[in-house]
Amino acid sequence: MSTFTPAYIKAYEAGILFRKTEQANKALSYCNLCPRRCNVDRLKGELGFCKTGQLSIIASCNAHFGEEAPLVGQNGSGTIFFSHCNLRCNFCQNYDISHEGWGREVTAEQLAEMMLHLQNRGCHNINLVTPSHVVPQILCALTIAIKNGLKLPIVFNTSGYDRIHTLKLLDGVVDIYMPDFKFWDSDVAKRTCDAEDYPKVVQRSLLEMHRQVGDLRIDSDGITRRGLLIRHLVMPNNLAGSRNIMKFIVEKISPNTYVNVMSQYRPCGQASKINDLNTSIHPKEFKQVIEDAKKIGITRIDGRYPFS
Repeated sequence: MSTFTPAYIKAYEAGILFRKTEQANKALSYCNLCPRRCNVDRLKGELGFCKTGQLSIIASCNAHFGEEAPLVGQNGSGTIFFSHCNLRCNFCQNYDISHEGWGREVTAEQLAEMMLHLQNRGCHNINLVTPSHVVPQILCALTIAIKNGLKLPIVFNTSGYDRIHTLKLLDGVVDIYMPDFKFWDSDVAKRTCDAEDYPKVVQRSLLEMHRQVGDLRIDSDGITRRGLLIRHLVMPNNLAGSRNIMKFIVEKISPNTYVNVMSQYRPCGQASKINDLNTSIHPKEFKQVIEDAKKIGITRIDGRYPFS
């Protein structure tokens, strides 16, 4: 196994992490951390779109073996699922977590303990799921965890609906970005998550993430510790605009981008009540996206194909 030092260790030792944490915490008093820009005082218990106040809410903390192979390895990816979400797609497979807020509030000390617990279990990384609305809480916990020996790379596992200002707080802290690129069309984004600006926001976000960490690099042991991994969920009736998304990745980010094209869409949440969303995808739809991605020039596609 190759020697690895997470970026946040250097940021901590240089005092940069402390300054970033202070800046992030101040933002909670007039919260504009994500593109929703609710401007509520979360320090006083006011709740915006994400329904999260001063403390983060955790749904689960476990070694996860269903993630991409470069994250899972032999011992799993150490996932921490944050409740609520700043995007809240109406077809979300974790509807009880993202919309209904199932979970419990935790302090920074408790969140740090979770990170260290996952490290002690042998996980290869700390995988923060839907973290965009709790960046200040994560940075506070990270400082505590570092003091107690945390040394795993941080995975920022996000919908891609992130502000550049907030992502820059994570520059030199996060080693692995794993964003979704969900929709190309603003009308679809409006219908599914009331975020008409999502396509423009996610394009800017992915460019910033790639600037920070570059293409995904996989060590000789098959594990990644730094880089960008993009997820794309194929949707029925080409609602996602998959071909345009693949072209953007090749032309604007890098043809060497590691992409996981996912097939597990099904009408969860409120999707069963909405035309075009109330059906699973057909194998032909998925295969067409894979073929298009290869023709367009995507050279690194996650190899777990569900349809033969």
